[in-house]
Amino acid sequence: INASVCGAENCDTSKENIREAVSAGCRLLQDLEVKHVEVDACGDAQSAAEGAILGLFQYDQLKAKKKNKVITQLYESTDIPRWEKGVLYAEGQNLARLLMEAPANHLTPTIFANTIEEKVASHGETVTVKKRFVSLAWIEEQKMGAFLSVSRGSEEPPVFLELHYRGAPDSSQAPLVLVGKGITFDSGGISLKPSPSMDAMRADMGGAATVCASVVTAAALKLPINIIGLAPLCENMPSGKATKPGDVVTAKNGKTIQVDNTDAEGRLILADALCYGHTFNPRAIVDVATLTGAVDVALGSAACGVFTNSDWLWEQLHKAGIVTGDRVWRMPLFQHYTRQVTDSQLADLNNIGKYSRSGGACTAAAFLREFVTAPHWAHLDIAGVMSNKDEVPYLRKGMSGRPTRTLVEFAAGLAHKD
Repeated sequence: INASVCGAENCDTSKENIREAVSAGCRLLQDLEVKHVEVDACGDAQSAAEGAILGLFQYDQLKAKKKNKVITQLYESTDIPRWEKGVLYAEGQNLARLLMEAPANHLTPTIFANTIEEKVASHGETVTVKKRFVSLAWIEEQKMGAFLSVSRGSEEPPVFLELHYRGAPDSSQAPLVLVGKGITFDSGGISLKPSPSMDAMRADMGGAATVCASVVTAAALKLPINIIGLAPLCENMPSGKATKPGDVVTAKNGKTIQVDNTDAEGRLILADALCYGHTFNPRAIVDVATLTGAVDVALGSAACGVFTNSDWLWEQLHKAGIVTGDRVWRMPLFQHYTRQVTDSQLADLNNIGKYSRSGGACTAAAFLREFVTAPHWAHLDIAGVMSNKDEVPYLRKGMSGRPTRTLVEFAAGLAHKD
């Protein structure tokens, strides 16, 4: 193990120090209106590039006064490939930040899908985009009753976005399937959220943003792996057509769900997307979602919670988090939690479980597990790492785009395994 990897901290402290130092230096020069900065490799050109590109990002698309734009390049080093790799990793995370920060009226499900399509246009030979604008015919054919139930409350049409990246030399290689929760605005539906901080729910599509950004980055890196990215995209809104507490809907695998809280909607759209993901005979399925406030209570912004049925998959994700400094932490998938979501008065499952306040992140994961048959599945609850105040020094205040780099590093690790 690298000497700079701290077991207690679960990260490579040397890489983190470089990211922090370079971002601080670049920002100071940005404030001084410097236009061009040469960055020392600091012994790790990739980390230096990540610090520079992540540190300089600011969402000012809708402001008249823009932040000074800085061009960075590597100073006198032969390690250009590592620098370029770091630039792509950081640009991937910045793409997720861009999507998450955008106001919901500027990033509807349709605009989200079109934006991603534009981003992969230059990789047309390896990436196929399928924008399934959900008509009743397609949704009925797929039997995605849970996804439809969430989208019904909004005037915005839902989109099921599918990205196919073919990077493996053997085109028949089983793909890694990434599934991202894509609620472009979450009002809570009929179970309306309180007004304070509801504006932050423009980023409730953080799972879809990080998953799609990871596929874009994998294509840019030309990783020798096949990846399928799935993003069910819709708004969760209250209207005369919205799902009501106590309604029962039927998911793609035929299981019925009693929806006792319409604000537990992410697990509903993921249920159908997970079922659909199995049709590709995946090597592994990883879903990513800003799913529960409970995981924020448990872990804060230190790491995202990982629930998985596979020790092998946990090892790969854990290793990736150490390298990127964007950490993951394993959480339990006990039958204790499954019993709480399967004890339902009217249906096979209840979407909030018997004790809605206790172990909320765990019962949500147990609910998702009811739609998984794959032996290697992981659920990443990223609600706690959705935004940054000052905890990660090389990210400014705002939506974080985490854990995009960890997903990319994880995919790269799988790609280079025999």
